[in-house]
Amino acid sequence: MSTSRDLLKTLVEFDTTSRESNLRLIEFVRDYLQGFGVVSELVYNDEHSKANLFATIGPADRPGIVLSGHTDVVPVDGQPWTVPAFELTERDGKLYGRGTADMKGYIACVLALVPSLVAASLRMPVHIALSYDEEVGCLGVRSLLKVLQQRPVKPMLCIIGEPTELKPVLGHKGKLAMRCDVHGEACHSAYAPYGVNAIEYAAELIGELGRIGQRLKEHQDARFDPPYTTVQTGVISGGKALNIVPADCRFDFEVRALPSQDPAMVAQELKSYTEQQVLPRMLATSKQSAIRFSELSAYPGLVTDERSQAAELIAAFSGSREFGTVAFGTEGGLFDAVGIPTVVCGPGSMDQGHKPDEFVSVAQLDGCDEMLRRMQMSICL
Repeated sequence: MSTSRDLLKTLVEFDTTSRESNLRLIEFVRDYLQGFGVVSELVYNDEHSKANLFATIGPADRPGIVLSGHTDVVPVDGQPWTVPAFELTERDGKLYGRGTADMKGYIACVLALVPSLVAASLRMPVHIALSYDEEVGCLGVRSLLKVLQQRPVKPMLCIIGEPTELKPVLGHKGKLAMRCDVHGEACHSAYAPYGVNAIEYAAELIGELGRIGQRLKEHQDARFDPPYTTVQTGVISGGKALNIVPADCRFDFEVRALPSQDPAMVAQELKSYTEQQVLPRMLATSKQSAIRFSELSAYPGLVTDERSQAAELIAAFSGSREFGTVAFGTEGGLFDAVGIPTVVCGPGSMDQGHKPDEFVSVAQLDGCDEMLRRMQMSICL
């Protein structure tokens, strides 16, 4: 039987950067599962260039456990890798390659468990859920969840195997990413007061975002780091030349919100400030002025009760009750939103994710294998 390391080698060799198709990987997993008599359901995107995969092992007529992972990885462009990014390289007890930590290592461990699951007498099903485009806004899993919502029996637990060093995580922040397009009116810079400087008005809006962010620090939750909702502007572009008053400016900002707060409130507050304080001054100079907001991506936060059945189960599987939170987002909030209790626990560390020479340690991979074996033992007849 293939080991998790064998399977990780194969998975890493598929370039599933979010801008690429993930179908070769999905088809490999489908065929691998079919070899053990496990049927997969594929949920495609509109272009049929990407797909989610969902498969069930065991009795499907009762609540079970979802083992969930995303198949896409972030780009390697411009990163100083010292090993081939899309080949598995082992060195000093570490397995290098794009996606080893985030999160093909977990997927490999799940697939390595399949022969044992198929041979076991399970009292509840184990579902395998693989999604696409998580790295660009948790996009793919949404269509998969629409399918699962129509099923008569919902899973009792979802374990998302993002890298947490196998420590059970019960919470993370939600995210809203927005774009703001500011349109003014150009003119020669010698006559600047007669134009509408889009960059300067965009800067005013960015300054207001900063003030909103400062106020959000007043509401804190010590379980998270940072312990408050954060706001930041990450991209800005505008202007043609120094002697031209710029007619256009665009900036992107994001809100990382505590689960108890709605990140859309920040966007709405900025829109209200725009309509009441900024846009009227722009229109007074030029009726062509406009400010438009558009959503780039969003996903909800996650907070699972420490006293819940989901928490008890992941504590038993992982061998730890030291529940934590993570700063990065996952698909967990989306599973939780449709009534599937969710936790996050997987091999590796996000300290290595998204970086050159990404790796997962052999010890972490072995530890994940053991965690999944404990899960299987707990649900056998």
